[in-house]
Amino acid sequence: MLLAIPEVLAREEALALREQILSAEWVDGNVTSGSGSAGAKRNRQLPETGAATQQAQEQVSAALMGNAQFLAAALPHTVFPPLFNRYGGGEKFDLHVDNAIRFHGPTGARIRTDLSATLFLTDPDEYDGGELEIEGSFGGARHKLPAGHMLLYPSTSLHRVSEVTRGERVSCFFWLQSLVADHAAREMLYELDQSVQTLSAERGKQDAEVLRLTALYHNLVRRWSQA
Repeated sequence: MLLAIPEVLAREEALALREQILSAEWVDGNVTSGSGSAGAKRNRQLPETGAATQQAQEQVSAALMGNAQFLAAALPHTVFPPLFNRYGGGEKFDLHVDNAIRFHGPTGARIRTDLSATLFLTDPDEYDGGELEIEGSFGGARHKLPAGHMLLYPSTSLHRVSEVTRGERVSCFFWLQSLVADHAAREMLYELDQSVQTLSAERGKQDAEVLRLTALYHNLVRRWSQA
């Protein structure tokens, strides 16, 4: 499932966060590259440790946990601490697939990467290029979302960030391990959840069919989850 989630952060919050982190020290983006993608990546990244990173991570993490659409679509088990990157003129990330396992050095935590996410902190008209291109079943779609919006997609997807030719693209990115590892099962659960929410708003939570579908949803989560 490829899903654009609007306003994970309000636009003003996203732009303020960008300005906050731009004043910090940045390093070569390859500090978190796996062996398969190191040669393809040219960008800069906020170090995983440091006051600026921690404050930004806390803000994004709180927004994620308060976003009902993200929680329904991702069914997160463990979210890798959000990271932050920037692409200026001539910088890009060629076609690659994300590592199956991510290791978080500061805590020693390991997660299986089921889903990847990019939270945009720059409006599309501020830079040229820099599109996130998702290949495979999504037909090579190109994405530049408004500041505060987020793209969620399977970590199994081949994807790239095209070369920036004007301005600068600043984003937050992270991976997560889902309670439901199977992508197809997770997508069906999301569609079922959205139908339940719609019917609940129309008929009320105590409607017999709403209760029946709600029970079905939770029983399927029990069946498929790996908590």
